[in-house]
Amino acid sequence: MNAVGAWTLYRKEVKRFAVVIMQTVVAPIVMALLYLFIFGHVLDRHVEVYAGVAYQDFLVPGLVMMSIIQNAFANTSSSLIFSKITGNVVFVLLAPLSHLEFFAAFVAASVTRAFAVAAGILLAAWVYLGLHIAHPLWMLGFGLLASIALGALGLMVGIWAEKFDQVATVQNFVILPLSFLSGVFYSIGSLPELWQRLSQANPFFYMIDGFRYGFFGVADTSPWLSLAVMCGFVLLLCILALRLLASGYKLRN
Repeated sequence: MNAVGAWTLYRKEVKRFAVVIMQTVVAPIVMALLYLFIFGHVLDRHVEVYAGVAYQDFLVPGLVMMSIIQNAFANTSSSLIFSKITGNVVFVLLAPLSHLEFFAAFVAASVTRAFAVAAGILLAAWVYLGLHIAHPLWMLGFGLLASIALGALGLMVGIWAEKFDQVATVQNFVILPLSFLSGVFYSIGSLPELWQRLSQANPFFYMIDGFRYGFFGVADTSPWLSLAVMCGFVLLLCILALRLLASGYKLRN
């Protein structure tokens, strides 16, 4: 394991998004808080999803996880497609790094960006609402699994894509709808049975539901089931991403 090389690539990726921190970290925090303030203000007195949980409180974990999903995906996909288009990826490929080290550095940078955004939203929500987190380890575990999964998925899309439009298409027509339809603003228990079953086929639902369990100790499904689904999803995406990197698909060819 070339730890020094992997660490150097990780630092390079972190500096890449830190240079434009207003766009990569601050803007997602502001967007999530706007959702919280607007929807929370309008619906807080009219909607109670879980007994004893205000709707504004209910929104927070969904918005945090949605931000983790979007920013972890965006970090690896945008970095790789930009490097491919500008030709800078050749300098990374020439370095004495294995595909495992390449993967670890890129995904770790995605986790860092996702957690930076999540921390900003949680801090603002704590100041505004005074949230209490029932199970912090569950919350951290699901946050970590989700950011690794979406970092790996973003890496695969970045490898496959040949232009920015293709990355944006996946972001806007796959990642965004799946995250919005996974229970960010509602409990799937309020849906008709058909839509509940469709929601349960969405892996993003288990990310958000398990993350929400960490906050309130209640969820739409068993947290252990959500954890099992997430572990399997992460393992699958990591294996696929590593195989793509090892093959050199659209990178070395």
